[in-house]
Amino acid sequence: MSDIKPFRINIADSAMTDLQARLRNTRWPDAETPDDWSQGVPLAYAQEFCSYWAERYDWSSRQEQLNRFDQFTTEIDGLNIHFIHQRSPEPNAQPLIMTHGWPGSVVEFQKVIGPLTDPVAHGGNAHDAFHVVCPSLPGYGFSGKPSKPGCGVQTIARMWDTLMQRLGYQAYFAQGGDWGSAVTTAIGLQNLGQCKGIHVNMPNAGATKAALAAPTEEDVHALARAKAYADWDAGYSKQQATRPQTLGYGLADSPSGQSMWILEKFWRWTDCNGHPENALNRDELLDNIMLYWLGNAGASSGRLYWESFNNAFGNEDASKTVGLPTGCSIFPKEIVPTPRSWAEQRYTNIVYWNELDKGGHFAAFEQPELFVGELRACFASFSER
Repeated sequence: MSDIKPFRINIADSAMTDLQARLRNTRWPDAETPDDWSQGVPLAYAQEFCSYWAERYDWSSRQEQLNRFDQFTTEIDGLNIHFIHQRSPEPNAQPLIMTHGWPGSVVEFQKVIGPLTDPVAHGGNAHDAFHVVCPSLPGYGFSGKPSKPGCGVQTIARMWDTLMQRLGYQAYFAQGGDWGSAVTTAIGLQNLGQCKGIHVNMPNAGATKAALAAPTEEDVHALARAKAYADWDAGYSKQQATRPQTLGYGLADSPSGQSMWILEKFWRWTDCNGHPENALNRDELLDNIMLYWLGNAGASSGRLYWESFNNAFGNEDASKTVGLPTGCSIFPKEIVPTPRSWAEQRYTNIVYWNELDKGGHFAAFEQPELFVGELRACFASFSER
């Protein structure tokens, strides 16, 4: 495995000095007109958040927390991929690749890697152990940025299969949410022979014909959430799917702009009762934002929407189904809490399904104990079959 290189986050002091200067010199917009978040992140909170970032956030200690995990890079299809690879002390641990989405990063998995790799040390059983691999998507975090079109969901799924085999894992499980769910679903669709089963916390499935014709109460709720997303939340997606480069100029130049582009989604998509810091503390929110700012990933992360939504470069037919054993965990504040009847159109071999009573879009980040319990229960049910 000589083509796998150890990696450690080591950001130059000059990068932090530049960041702080930009934050202190932010030119702010005028305040929102309503007294709420309906026009976006309120000015007073944005200023408070960025002041904390510039004056009190301690990147050096946060960097060390991230560096407690074993990290590496490897070149796949000409692109340098960064990944966490935390092996379990348990000899019979199962390999598991977990994929983040936008506006997330590998930071989302910090609180679950320990319990997943060493369950005995975290109140679990040895048979629940996993060797955990968490790659940064191309164009995200410390991974390389594609320099030509063609790196959409299907390409990434094949890259992840290459990664797992390069690590010596001839059989593995896959998990993801958001874009990670799309990549994980693509791994299942491709079914190249190495993946034994998948788990998603955001099933990629639309409404059934029955739901549209004669909706149940569950259908009505899901359809209402889908409409709210389309009406009020999807502007970021349309921009990134059509003109990510134009957007990128502002995000590359302004840390306040990059942070608010991300922070608004943590307000909207977490189970936070109206304020993102009810779900995650400020340092945790900034840890994730830092991986976008340090990597200048505003444009490159957005291009995944352009690649994948426009179906220009070999994406799979959305009508194809996943036959691999599938587990789904539905957290109540997910963008659209998918009913099982919808999911069964896309995933024809659902062997684990659970609907939880708290948590949102960033499940591993928000509710690590519940998330770990879901993965343990899901993959244990696969092995029992």
